[in-house]
Amino acid sequence: MEPLYVINFKAYPQGIGKRAIELAKTLDEVAGETGEKIIIAVQPTDIARIVDKVEIPVFAQHVDPITPGPHTGSIPMEAIIEAGASGTLLNHSEKRLRVCDVAGVVRRAREMGIKTIVCAGDEYEAGAISRLKPDYVAIEPPELIGGNVSVSRAKPEVISRGLRAVSPVPLLVGAGVKTCEDVKKAIELGASGVLVASGIVKAENPRNAMLKLIGRM
Repeated sequence: MEPLYVINFKAYPQGIGKRAIELAKTLDEVAGETGEKIIIAVQPTDIARIVDKVEIPVFAQHVDPITPGPHTGSIPMEAIIEAGASGTLLNHSEKRLRVCDVAGVVRRAREMGIKTIVCAGDEYEAGAISRLKPDYVAIEPPELIGGNVSVSRAKPEVISRGLRAVSPVPLLVGAGVKTCEDVKKAIELGASGVLVASGIVKAENPRNAMLKLIGRM
């Protein structure tokens, strides 16, 4: 099975504005050259500019559980769809939602034809989220996010237990994933792909970092 790579630009300086566009184009080129499945999750202000320049799917990093109306500062699903996003991350540890709100957003996303990747901190939360039937559930232990030790190495049992908890919803895993070996181990344990952020976005050479992650360099 070919893994899915979800690259979260977060709000890193390297993943905002003009630099986000260049990074997106680089990852799009890698996907085109290698045939690997890559999704990028970007700032809402960058979605429209990036969608126009790449072929890979562009997701929003978050949407709010609202419909259009008097919600200053909020991001309605209609806005990301209008901008060209084909999906959204939800419930990242840095942007948590209540389960009832996640349920509403997932339901609306399904009705409106866009994909959802819903994050969870452990296999128990992942199991509860899987019952909402998102397109993917992603487990990211918060204590490992941004670190140098991947969930594949530090907590492989989270992946194997998470797989059982979310089945038949596909499982993604993240937190500290930086090497091809990290990815291979996650796939061996049953994951469908990985979430990556700093390892690619903050890399001195994102192209080479991505090629190394997918085992092409």
